[in-house]
Amino acid sequence: MVNSLEIRAKKLGVLIREARLRAEKETSECAQLLGVSTETFDAYENGTQAPSLPELETLALLLDVPVEYFWERAALSTGQIERPATKTIGNLLPLRHRIISVLLRKSRLEANISLEELSRYAEIPIEQLEDYEAGRQPVPLPDLEVISLALSLSIREFQDQSGPIGKWTAQKKAIQGFLELPPEMQQFVSTPVNLPYLELAQRLSEMSVDRLRNVAEGLLEITL
Repeated sequence: MVNSLEIRAKKLGVLIREARLRAEKETSECAQLLGVSTETFDAYENGTQAPSLPELETLALLLDVPVEYFWERAALSTGQIERPATKTIGNLLPLRHRIISVLLRKSRLEANISLEELSRYAEIPIEQLEDYEAGRQPVPLPDLEVISLALSLSIREFQDQSGPIGKWTAQKKAIQGFLELPPEMQQFVSTPVNLPYLELAQRLSEMSVDRLRNVAEGLLEITL
């Protein structure tokens, strides 16, 4: 009987293959970057195995798609920005896997959930969960998704935030957000003379509610 994790792996495989064909990349190139065999990468595309989040982040970089595409089928951006060297990114995979294993254990302990409880909810054997938390085995994305749900977390909390891929992803989101603005707003943002207004808006957005109220009261007194 096919379970939900197997169904998710099948859907993920379809998305990986779709993104790879769009980017006109060979399976051998993708496999080499991830440090896996071509047979393993074929298994990812066939849905008989599932890649980890760090592997998907690396694939997203190579295939030039937002990493959210693999779980939200996010729109593919047309904005082009310089990408980090893929060879360097591939070397960071072991570190990313280790970071996720540490985050998993930390999150489970903070949620006061035992391995037994998590195993029952996620339908993942305890021994496998122990391997995930110890960093002995990368966490396939479908498993990480169901574990995140059990811990009341978002999958985004395990994404690279400050590393090369995280910075590249943030830039892609910024470009996509700009392209989705109305034309007149794009014109305003891209006009250098308007930079002081944008900086002021940024500072106001970072203020607390009380501080904003004081500013508004001060402006009101000036105009009266």
